Amino acid sequence: MAGPRHPESVSALALVQNKRLQTFAFSVCWSDGSDTVVRRSWEEFRRLQKDLEEAFPIEAGLLRRSDRVLPKLSDAPLLARAGRTGRGLARLRLLGAYARALLASADRVSRSPALSGFFSPQPLDLEPALPAGSLVILPAPEAQAPHPEDPSGAAHSLEAPRLRCLQPFGTQDTRGRPFQARAGESLAVLLRHPSGWWLVENEDQQTAWFPAPYLEEAPAGGGRAGAVRAGSGTQFCASRAYEGSRADELSVPAGARVCVLETSDRGWWRCRHGPQTGLLPAVLLRPEGLGALLSGPAVLGDAGRPAPPAVPARPVPGAIQSRCCTLTRRALWQDRPLRGSASLPGACSAPQPQAEDPVLGSRL
Repeated sequence: MAGPRHPESVSALALVQNKRLQTFAFSVCWSDGSDTVVRRSWEEFRRLQKDLEEAFPIEAGLLRRSDRVLPKLSDAPLLARAGRTGRGLARLRLLGAYARALLASADRVSRSPALSGFFSPQPLDLEPALPAGSLVILPAPEAQAPHPEDPSGAAHSLEAPRLRCLQPFGTQDTRGRPFQARAGESLAVLLRHPSGWWLVENEDQQTAWFPAPYLEEAPAGGGRAGAVRAGSGTQFCASRAYEGSRADELSVPAGARVCVLETSDRGWWRCRHGPQTGLLPAVLLRPEGLGALLSGPAVLGDAGRPAPPAVPARPVPGAIQSRCCTLTRRALWQDRPLRGSASLPGACSAPQPQAEDPVLGSRL
């Protein structure tokens, strides 16, 4: 890798709650063209602010207030709407704005080792799965500016992101009624669960647990969707940096997200990293947890054709409900008793695809 890299953009993705711990997920795009997904706590951001003020006293305005270019870290109100979850989402928005302000400040700050080290992937960011009991909560789209009486930026809209169904799929809704989704139908995603079954709502206001691989982002302007498909399982990340030694090998930094196109028992997998395609040692690749849950590239079959989506294994009845917060239960089931038979579909009408394991040609 030529020269040290630095973050060029940071986007807030989701709030991750595990028991009493809240972390905040961010997508970080780097100057070398790679992107990573990291999770940081509120306390870690507070320590970052303190370290930056000590490292850059002039930019922090400690010597003269008029010289301050370092943004301040504002906290959300303690008594935020929707309780702890509402405050976490408000903090997520504030942290996203804070990170963008840091990158827009002086180059000494935005390209400093302290900031680059903070957003560099840590061992926990490279784990293939989230901790047990984790709940991923997405913020509402920022369609309008916050209300003047609420400068925290908390999400008040209940509007959910909408995804498009790839192929027809039939299941049962949360009340045990038939739920049929047509190809191309737009569904609102209410909750994304790490099991691969997401809670969706159709135009008839039916809610059902739906397999995430059958959903894709709706393209802007009504055109065909690109190569991004939600919930696919081909997204991996590099556990450490690798410098390619041959023309057919990739060079990636630690934590870089790559799309695995082909696997091989020879120990070298064909991957795509940004616009480049090449080989990487399989031993360096780990299945990506949170990043693949939020967004992942499509599974490609022979001749670059999209392979049929695979239906993930269904959790045992009641597993998803036990991880839902009280706010979600009230909003979706209106304090009605949760029945295991109504929470998850009992049968799937879509066939399971045959798994393929393409083998790379021998490397000379």
